Amino acid sequence: MATYRELLAQREKLDAEIQQARNTERAAVIAEIRQKLLDHQIGLDELAGRRVKPAEVNVRRPVAPRYRDPASGKEWSGRGKPPAWIKNAPDRHKFLIR
Repeated sequence: MATYRELLAQREKLDAEIQQARNTERAAVIAEIRQKLLDHQIGLDELAGRRVKPAEVNVRRPVAPRYRDPASGKEWSGRGKPPAWIKNAPDRHKFLIR
């Protein structure tokens, strides 16, 4: 019968072999999964179960202009910093595009 110290040494040797086998097999599995994802054009979002819409998701569309300067014809959407031609106007209704 083996002694306690001999059994511990055997366990350490087996743990090292187990870890080596796990790392080898894991690398092969990861390579296989990556190849299948590429072959079937599956993205990580889809794999995680998240629904992704087409490329339009983060596209900002321009806002239609609401105001027009009668002198220069320049337009402003009403968003952001007001241009100089409307900045100090007491009534912006006369600049509205109808």
